[in-house]
Amino acid sequence: MKLSQVIEELVEEKGLDKNTLAQIIAEGILAAYKKKYPDLELKVNYNRKEDEIEVLIEKTVVSTVSDEDKEISLRKARTFSPEINLTEVINLPFEGKIGRIDILKAKQVIAQKIRSIEAQAIYQEFKPKEGTIIQAIIHKCERNGFTVKIQDHLAFLPKNLSIPGDKCVVGYPIRALLKEVLPQPQAENQLILDRSSTDFLKKLFEIEIPEVFEKLVEVKKIARIAGYKSKVLVLSNDKNIDPVGTCVGVGGVRIKPILRELGSEKIDIIALGNSVEDLIKDALKPAQVNRVELIDNKRAKVWLDEDQRSLAIGKLGQNISLASKLTGIDIELVKSNLELEDEQEFGILKE
Repeated sequence: MKLSQVIEELVEEKGLDKNTLAQIIAEGILAAYKKKYPDLELKVNYNRKEDEIEVLIEKTVVSTVSDEDKEISLRKARTFSPEINLTEVINLPFEGKIGRIDILKAKQVIAQKIRSIEAQAIYQEFKPKEGTIIQAIIHKCERNGFTVKIQDHLAFLPKNLSIPGDKCVVGYPIRALLKEVLPQPQAENQLILDRSSTDFLKKLFEIEIPEVFEKLVEVKKIARIAGYKSKVLVLSNDKNIDPVGTCVGVGGVRIKPILRELGSEKIDIIALGNSVEDLIKDALKPAQVNRVELIDNKRAKVWLDEDQRSLAIGKLGQNISLASKLTGIDIELVKSNLELEDEQEFGILKE
């Protein structure tokens, strides 16, 4: 069985060590022989000089043979090894053959071992990068997500972890968070990516805004509905630095790359103030709030004019939902006193 060409091809394709591959192939063939001859003491060896796998059977040297599968006479053994003695063990070429099904078994074992070694190498390479943003190229569009290429490795961006509106264009560059590195592939995927989480957005801020990376400005919390809007709460650790202005940049130069990455998603950047009331007001932007009253540490009433109500609520209630997530407060919108008076007066006139 000539192996050098097979090994060279696998070395080039998989990047594996030659000796490792030779051992894997030997183990695969041994598994196939053991399946057909389970009661025999067999082993395999890669003969480099002959460039082939040798299948050997182990036999004990005896004076009188009672089991030809496990024993060999001293006279016959000395034709192979002249100095061998009784009770010693000798390895002889095995003449038994295997069929197509057994060969298929060998191929399965070899392929599985190669996949396992590849998976281990990928795990060791990428596990330290888990939780960071990686650059990739879209490789294949699938029904449930994108397969992307990171250098020579494939990763998967599930549809439920992508941003609504993300377009799958083969060859197109993409940035994503390396969410999880699995020890072994699941459904052929080992590297799982993410673009819809708050962690992805926070990492983008760290990449695009030096003060955030250096922790002069902290991203304290993010509330996000991927594809619609994110509200980002920031705090300055330097009294001379405006956290919102720093994140936006002159003419929006710093926030624009982040917005381009998120497609149509909007970002509200909010400075952490001294009071919860002020935080709620800012969190409900773009609506203008008249007054905030805290009922307890989990609920608040908010007064605002009627023309601001739809802005506070947002599309499908998403703006007020994000504001509640960001502040940790259940927000109830209340009409202004002037509007209530107008409604009462209109009601009297109507009657």
